[in-house]
Amino acid sequence: MPGTIRIMVKKKPKKHLVLRLLEGKHIPHTTRTYDPDIFVTAPEVAEGIDMPARQVFKTLVTLPDKGKPTLAVLPADAALDLKALARAVGAKKARMAPLADAERMTGLKKGGISALALINKGFHVVLDESARELDRIAMSAGVRGMQVVLAPDDFIQLTRARIAPIARYE
Repeated sequence: MPGTIRIMVKKKPKKHLVLRLLEGKHIPHTTRTYDPDIFVTAPEVAEGIDMPARQVFKTLVTLPDKGKPTLAVLPADAALDLKALARAVGAKKARMAPLADAERMTGLKKGGISALALINKGFHVVLDESARELDRIAMSAGVRGMQVVLAPDDFIQLTRARIAPIARYE
């Protein structure tokens, strides 16, 4: 229309659930971003955010033979020891959830699955014991392309994670 002035309002960047949670609880943290189309695997994500793979933790959705689905949180460069995970949750055995099931159960996409985004959603959380040796750990912020870095003790307190030796190095 002639004579109409349009004003563009700059929107604030959207704060994701995990960041709102951490800020609301006054948990010290930082974020690191990466291109999820280039850095796909957990070791690649570690490279993309310029952190050692042993300090960047991936979250795997598992299904113990009894009890709730479990989120296994372990270093990017490690494999999951399913027998150790089963022992940690009082089961005889556990298996990995197929990717489609993991995404359906969590409502999150691969690369964005995070125990921090799934607090109070009915999952057990088991954190590999190696996290206790580190000052800070990185993990998905609940969205592909963003990692959050925080103290392991803060993660444990927020998620009520059990600590167990679930990582295996091949």
